Amino acid sequence: MKSAHPSPDSPLRIGTRGSPLALAQAFETRKRLMAAHDLPEEAFHIEVIKTTGDAVQDRPLSEIGGKGLFTKEIEEAMLAGAIDIAVHSMKDMPVDQPAGLTLDCYLPREDVRDAFVSLEFAGIAALPEGAVVGTSSLRRRAQLKNRRPDLQVVEFRGNVQTRLRKLREGAASGTFLAMAGLNRLGLNNVPKNPIETEDMLPAIAQGAIGIERRLDDDVTAELLAAIHHGPTGLRLTAERSMLRGLDGSCQSPIGGLAVLDGESLVLRGEIIRPDGSEALLETVSGNASDGAEMGSEAAAILLGKAGPGFFSH
Repeated sequence: MKSAHPSPDSPLRIGTRGSPLALAQAFETRKRLMAAHDLPEEAFHIEVIKTTGDAVQDRPLSEIGGKGLFTKEIEEAMLAGAIDIAVHSMKDMPVDQPAGLTLDCYLPREDVRDAFVSLEFAGIAALPEGAVVGTSSLRRRAQLKNRRPDLQVVEFRGNVQTRLRKLREGAASGTFLAMAGLNRLGLNNVPKNPIETEDMLPAIAQGAIGIERRLDDDVTAELLAAIHHGPTGLRLTAERSMLRGLDGSCQSPIGGLAVLDGESLVLRGEIIRPDGSEALLETVSGNASDGAEMGSEAAAILLGKAGPGFFSH
């Protein structure tokens, strides 16, 4: 299935979720394609697709299927020819794509850090004993319990606006949001305290936008190649390789971050028991072009340290 070169008469159809952040990411993709190929806005059509993850808000993601929840319906639309490309938050993406689809275009990565968000407290350390913190992320929950076992952690789903409303209503004393999302939405007035990655490793691929396409669509492949950010691709290759080796899903608390320094790459990985009782860290370094091998190596070392049943507590 081949796409024609986009024009106002035959626009490139961009599939996305409908949240404010997902739309901001789709608009950024459109803007970069317009600039790279000197095309008008009318040469693109943004198609909002509701996913299972958006529709089911009352249960933890881990209970309803894990990582593919924000991608399945969008990918089905692309395979059916209803859209030409899909814009994703890479931290939501499973490590393998459905047959016929590929992910080989990444936009420049945003701030990778988590932010602690609270209307009352400046940071995690300032929280009183027994305070309630809301998060839907098993990683953040486990990392928090590892640092502050005294805190109560409650389920907190929804987009940025929903979570801020829950804080105002007193459902929790604090929550976490990704700095990348706050920056992309221009929410500079949110009461946030960025957490350095040395203190809390982010999710694999946090802050990165990926653009998925059909494998046989050469025209679209050429269009996307012009906006692909190579350094982000190198970092995500290492991180997602580690995630694959760890069999990572929404049901495993895993953090990871690859940092480039010239031709060198440093990959840090962390696995945490779900109850926070133990956290294991590993760092591997190597040539930036060997990211896939480094990711596999880091995963193997971590799994060797962990032993069987690590994620079941």
